[in-house]
This record gives sequence, C-alpha cells and structure tokens, in this order.
Amino acid sequence: MTPSRDISRLIEIMAALRNPDGGCPWDLEQDFSTIRHYTIEEAYEVADAIERQDYDDLREELGDLLLQPVYHAQMAAERGLFDIGDVVQAITEKLIRRHPHVFGEEAARNAGGAKAKWDAIKADERAKKAEKKGAEASVLDDVPLTLPSLARAEKLSKRAASVQFDWPDWRQTLAKVREELDEVEEAAATGDKERIAEELGDLLFAAANLARKLGVEGESALRDANLKFTRRFHYVEQRAAADGVAIGEAGLERLDGYWNEVRQAEKG
Repeated sequence: MTPSRDISRLIEIMAALRNPDGGCPWDLEQDFSTIRHYTIEEAYEVADAIERQDYDDLREELGDLLLQPVYHAQMAAERGLFDIGDVVQAITEKLIRRHPHVFGEEAARNAGGAKAKWDAIKADERAKKAEKKGAEASVLDDVPLTLPSLARAEKLSKRAASVQFDWPDWRQTLAKVREELDEVEEAAATGDKERIAEELGDLLFAAANLARKLGVEGESALRDANLKFTRRFHYVEQRAAADGVAIGEAGLERLDGYWNEVRQAEKG
C-alpha cells in the first residue's frame, strides 16, 4: 500500500490495521476508551506546534490528529454504529445549519451578528437534545467534563453570562476574587484540608471568570506563565551552577536573588 493525498487511503490503512486477518495486534486490542487519551494528546500537540510556529511540525501533528476520528469511526463501523461517512455528513450538516448567513438567505452584517446567530442555533440544538432525552435543557449542557478545568470554568461562566448571570464588569469580578482569597486565608488558618481545597477551587473559578471578563483566555495565560516560570527557573539553575553552588543547598535568599536578576532583565 502506498501513501496518498486522498483521505480514502487513510481510511483504507486504518481498516487494514484493524483487520483481524493480518492486522496490527496493538491496533486490534484498542477500543474507544483506550484511544480517547491519544485523541486529547494529539490535539495538545497541534496546539503546541502552533504556539511554536513550527508549521512543518504542525502539518505532521494535524495528520496525527486526523487519524483519531478515522480510528474511532473504524471501530464504530465494526460495531455497526456509524462510519466515517456518517461523521463527515454530521459535521457538514451542522456547519450548514449553523451558518444560515452563508448557506441560506439570512444575512449577518458583521462577526458579532454571525456569532449571535451561531449561539442561538446552538441553544436550539441543546434544547432539542434535552427533549430527545426527556430532560430539561440547561445552558450548561454540552460543556465537556474532559476539558482542562480552567478552560471548563471559563466556558461554564460564559454560558451563565449568556443568560445575564454575570457581574456587570471586571471590577466586581475582581472583588469576588479578593473575597475568595480571603476565604482561602480563613480556611488555611483552620488547617481543614477539605475546606481549604473547596475554597481554593472557588478562588480558581473566580480567577477564570475574571480572565473571561478581561478578554483573556485563562488557559493560554496560565500556559504562558508556566513557560515564563520554566525559563526563569532555568536561569536560576544556571546562575547557581556558575557560582559553584548546588541548587538544593543555595538557600532561598540566594535563589530569590537570581530570580530577581532574570525578572528585572526581562522587564528591561
């Protein structure tokens, strides 16, 4: 079998890997549950390539990500659930349905108008899904549990804000962050681990909400902060080595001095 630019070849390869007669033993052992974490991992690797602006790597990582729906669809086809064609049809139907201003007769004058139409259609879809299940629709429906917690907190608060359950502006949201920080301090004074964990969770949720109110993606902001911490700590390690001091024996005062050096240098 030879490589191809045609996606049908990828589908054929996946079917061959899952073929009980001569397929790959590892691929044959997999199921939806064992593969799902690879799907998430591949999405993060795509995001990482974008962050690094490595477009050769991005091309490769997108291929790895593309394999995931093909893999899941192959397993579903084997069980008579659906196949890749059904997946493609479902997403094309959804895109056409959610863009009546492009594929229908409705018009949207700007991006805000297009977003409003999208949100209204999604709300209608949630209501129909809930009705099908015999349940009451919630604006929080379909916010995936598997999202990173910070991203999920932002999405939950954004959904709540869509029905006006939101602070008027960022100042009140900041006040809520301070209130939650005070409650963390009170909990810490008691030494009650469960209470401390609960109050820290409330603080993190409030911080995620503040990020949303300020127009910042909290997940990206925290990722950047992680990168900054890593970069600066590497400098601390290098300075300790240059001074001939084992980092574990340098002491906080010396290490904090190194940290302040790189911090000031980066701030210019």
